[in-house]
Amino acid sequence: MLIRERMSTNPVTIPANLPITEALRVMRQADVRRLPVLDENGRLVGIVSEKDLLYASPSPATSLSIYEMHYLLSRLLVSELMTTDVITIGPDTPVEEAARIMSDHKIGGLPVMEGDKMVGIITETDVFTVLLEMLGARQDGLRLTLEIPERKGEMARITTAIARLGGNILALGTFLGDDPTTAIVTVKVEDVPAEALQAAMRDLGFKILDVRQIQQSEVLHG
Repeated sequence: MLIRERMSTNPVTIPANLPITEALRVMRQADVRRLPVLDENGRLVGIVSEKDLLYASPSPATSLSIYEMHYLLSRLLVSELMTTDVITIGPDTPVEEAARIMSDHKIGGLPVMEGDKMVGIITETDVFTVLLEMLGARQDGLRLTLEIPERKGEMARITTAIARLGGNILALGTFLGDDPTTAIVTVKVEDVPAEALQAAMRDLGFKILDVRQIQQSEVLHG
């Protein structure tokens, strides 16, 4: 999956000469936590986050009056707070690469560029949504977590066994194990009895770490 399939194509943007009070208002009105900053020619010159703006606001313990605070904030512009060394990606970047960049740099969003034109933005919320889909989080089914050897052919053994039981795989994800010789696999299936699936996995020599039947109505209403 590529960024162009998940990015917001019409992100809310602001000019660099906007007071931070207005920038906060725009953020809250649009329900976003970061805003790309464009110059008069529509080119990306920075990005500002909600945290940047809130940190610039006076502490509640300040001795300034409300009128003094409002005056000071109205004179403080986005250009004085924004990050100008913006990390960007292209629309054909894989989603997992965007997630890696955001994690490595501890940032919550990446403007998407084609040349010098911003064509969208991808945020941590977009990446979380992809993760939900990959793990079948919004689907009912039998969820099984296994510890398997880290070697070729093991995933094929899992999927073949499920197919033989007449099951349908809704989601399948692999994660690092406790050591390099193992991997953790989470699979969600439907149309397979829990007992039969567990027995099949044990017959293959896999360690079952967790098994549960997921019903979204039960998850939502506890």
